[in-house]
Amino acid sequence: MNTTSVFGAVHLGYIVVETNRFTDWRRFGTDAIGMHRDDLSRDLMRFRIDEHACRFLLQRGPAEDVTAIGWHIDDHASFDQIEARIRAHGVPVVRGSDEEAALRGVERLLRFPGPKGIAQEIYTTPLIADEPLRMLSSGWVTGDAGMGHVAITSTKPALMRSYYNTVFDARLTDYIDETISGVKIKIRFLRVNERHHSIAIAAVRGLPIDPIRTRVQHLNIQTAALDDLAQSYERVCELGFDMALSVGRHTNDKELSYYARTPSGFEWEIGWNPIVIDESTWEPSTHQGISIWGHKPVGQTIVDRLDQFRVGARSLLRVENTVPALSGTGLPDSLDQTYTASVPGRHSQRRASGSRTPPWLGLCPPSPRTRRKS
Repeated sequence: MNTTSVFGAVHLGYIVVETNRFTDWRRFGTDAIGMHRDDLSRDLMRFRIDEHACRFLLQRGPAEDVTAIGWHIDDHASFDQIEARIRAHGVPVVRGSDEEAALRGVERLLRFPGPKGIAQEIYTTPLIADEPLRMLSSGWVTGDAGMGHVAITSTKPALMRSYYNTVFDARLTDYIDETISGVKIKIRFLRVNERHHSIAIAAVRGLPIDPIRTRVQHLNIQTAALDDLAQSYERVCELGFDMALSVGRHTNDKELSYYARTPSGFEWEIGWNPIVIDESTWEPSTHQGISIWGHKPVGQTIVDRLDQFRVGARSLLRVENTVPALSGTGLPDSLDQTYTASVPGRHSQRRASGSRTPPWLGLCPPSPRTRRKS
């Protein structure tokens, strides 16, 4: 089997969401976040953020969760190599139908099992939309770095990390250690190209619990302009959607961002100007705390905290799907040589010009949770 690395040929391409809350999602994606929307039918809707025909596919169903992650593979040789790896480990693969590929706006679609029951899909060619973009945002950053990232909570982080290393040659970028309400959390950030991370894996340290109901904790997309971030923040507040975390700047990738809560319950991060990895000089490190400043919880009550404890307790009764054939024995954190990052700018990195961040944007007031029927 060919052992050439596919690192750099893999890019986050699209997300599939199953939901019955189409009315709320139309308002959230179009009017709040500012994406282009295509209504395909009563049960199908797509969002675009660039020339690709589909970046988010919403299908009607009860899950209220992400059901599949699509990965754009640069060339047929890399695609074939990934497929061969999966088959060599005895994991079943399924060719996507022409209809499934058309809905996702791609060619040569392949599906295989992923951690936590999230299907992983790979494709070679994205279809380019004929219709020009109609959206409130001036633009989003995609290209060679893919379209953003996915953050997942796990009770088996070493196995999940090993899965993405086996399939995509994912590399460790860095760690974050954080304490929230006395609970210690460790987050592992994995990259498959120059983007700081395309997958983040968070786990409670010392306890095999998962406090998040949904398979993913949040999705991220990156604005091209700071004004787009600010204006979408205002729209989220004005339209009455829940704000999960206020504007802040992360310690590791230095991204300025905020987190809104989607109609399905998982969070949606809008970010601006994260660092870009220089592979020739980058060294993994451990950062203390998620944020340099900001990212304060908005409107969280004791009831919300109790709900998370209940979800965490129930997770003890579930067996997390790790796809053992691809995750193997795992990649433990003890194998990594890292240092504790304490001086901003210590790593080699590239940033866009004009990246000075103004001290602005406070908390938007807590909004009542919407319970609209679709």
